[in-house]
Amino acid sequence: MFAYIIRRILMLIPVLIGMTLVVFSIIHAIPGNPAQIILGQRATKEAMAELTSKLGLDQPLYIQYFSYIKGLLTGDLGESIKTKTAISEEIWPYLAATIELSIVALIIAIIIGVNAGIISAWFQNSWFDYTAMVLALIGVSMPIFWLGLMEQWGFAIVLEWLPTAGRENVRDPVNAITDLYLIDTLLNGRIDQFWDVVRHLILPGFALATIPMAIIARITRSSMLEVMRSDFIRTARAKGLRMFWVIYKHSLKNAVIPVLTVIGLQTGLLLGGAILTETIFSWPGIGRYIFDAISYRDYPVIQSGILVVATFFVFINLIVDLLYAVIDPRIKYN
Repeated sequence: MFAYIIRRILMLIPVLIGMTLVVFSIIHAIPGNPAQIILGQRATKEAMAELTSKLGLDQPLYIQYFSYIKGLLTGDLGESIKTKTAISEEIWPYLAATIELSIVALIIAIIIGVNAGIISAWFQNSWFDYTAMVLALIGVSMPIFWLGLMEQWGFAIVLEWLPTAGRENVRDPVNAITDLYLIDTLLNGRIDQFWDVVRHLILPGFALATIPMAIIARITRSSMLEVMRSDFIRTARAKGLRMFWVIYKHSLKNAVIPVLTVIGLQTGLLLGGAILTETIFSWPGIGRYIFDAISYRDYPVIQSGILVVATFFVFINLIVDLLYAVIDPRIKYN
């Protein structure tokens, strides 16, 4: 197992290098000069040339790329053109906000999606099965920006149950320790702030969870139907075991591998695809951070932000592969 992990980690290196090359090429193809954006439209050519040289943007692209790679090898993600701050120092609060939102969305998606898929398979061709699969199809097709706006209108404006946007009450800010506010509020002993943070998470969490929830429900149903037709399930039912134990103890354990694969993929997509949700709900996450950097042509932030998200994605998939062997003893990594 250890040798397999080392091999997989070594295989990730060329993947990440290739990703940095693709991202570097694409962002430098975006029209616009950061020096022009920083100095404004009325800047003189001399001032623009001086700032461009200072930022190193007058160097050939291959020199800029190898300079960036050299910094990465020493743990330096670069410096933001906009804020003049080391990216390694300022990126964590944004990443923590997205991680917290993604974890909440994933928990919602797993709890509802897996159980909806199980019950649909259990009562195949029933009204619940048809209703759940129609809702899953709607969930996959529904635009997140529309759902987010409808949530804000219904639950925040009409019913006034939940806050419309943000991560906290701006009049009572959280004392950040880890920048994961659910943890920080408990570390500070502020239960009132904890529930306020939970209230801020509900609407964006459900909006972000909609598509993964629908996909997980459909995959769980298909996988459960296949397993429930197996001989060992018929034997378990013939022995008189309660249907609840047959489903959750025997069927689910053997049907979980495809579901786990989908969950792993959706986890990576949540980290990188939360930008619409973060924009609608004014969530200060990594998606908004990268989006603002694109608007500002902040090349180092764009490159490093995407690299961090990609690294999380590939390591999540590695963890999923390792979980296969934990769940199914037939799978061996020798």
